[in-house]
Amino acid sequence: MKKKIALVTGGFTGESVVSLKSAAVVEKTIDKNRYDIYKILVYPGDWYHETTEGEKIPVDLNDFSIQLNGQKVTFDGVFNILHGSPGEDGKLAGYFDMLRIPYTTCDALTSAITMNKGYTKAIVQDIPELYVARSIQLFEKKAENAEMIQKELRFPLFIKPNNGGSSIGMSKVKVPGELQEALDKAFAEDSQVLVEEFVLGREFSIGVYRAKGKTTVLPATEIISSKEFFDFEAKYSPGVTEEITPGRMTEEEVNRVNRIIERVYQKLNCRGAVRIDYFLEYETDKFYFIEINTVPGQTETSLISQQVRAIGMDVKDFYTELIEEMFT
Repeated sequence: MKKKIALVTGGFTGESVVSLKSAAVVEKTIDKNRYDIYKILVYPGDWYHETTEGEKIPVDLNDFSIQLNGQKVTFDGVFNILHGSPGEDGKLAGYFDMLRIPYTTCDALTSAITMNKGYTKAIVQDIPELYVARSIQLFEKKAENAEMIQKELRFPLFIKPNNGGSSIGMSKVKVPGELQEALDKAFAEDSQVLVEEFVLGREFSIGVYRAKGKTTVLPATEIISSKEFFDFEAKYSPGVTEEITPGRMTEEEVNRVNRIIERVYQKLNCRGAVRIDYFLEYETDKFYFIEINTVPGQTETSLISQQVRAIGMDVKDFYTELIEEMFT
């Protein structure tokens, strides 16, 4: 008997566009000989499955089921590819936990914590060999924020929504005169804002996942952007960014990064595949943690897909491992 897998996509934020692209690739790639896939679209007040004829079948939220051809369809598990809320911030995870339906991503607590960049940094900062940039977490929009930032931190700065993804609402601020506009932009996306000192270094992004009883750290991707930083345009527009997989690191750097990444995955109690962004500082070569993404993109050009192929693994087999892991 093939397992019935709900492929959950959509979402409540601007990242839903990316989520739909990821879901299209997963749906096309996943092993249809092993799994029956049902794409479930999740929008505020509108959860549904769309048939091949274009009919919208509503989801019964009492047990996360649908009615197809007069038959009730329930799911053995969920492949979660919903970026942002509610798929990445723990809300969906909590719902599936209550229904006892397994899913491919982190549990509710880890998802909620890692969505908050400031809280995540506080948890990982004592991991050996890992550094975090000096930062201030702002909990409300106040006139005195700009003055406090100038007193406590050195320019240039990164200003970003504390709970956002895809670099939406993020700015690099070089001088005090640019500060207020950047704060307004970030607060437009979130009620909490993180202000960090800029780390000058090479930027990398690395995938890690657990399956078959072991944690696998994938080869890191080095990100060389023609933009000031890896923003939304750099992430999703062709030609703006050069991505080198595996990234250019020495053997010592690779070994050190892999040690740190495995500890981060373990300390945050991650499940499934996550992607961690970091800098290697130019002058010191220190590893600076940027952030973690617990529902990384799965489009054709996504970093995780590049990294899986770099170890000689078929992306289809990678998805099979993620699905089978949720049943262990």
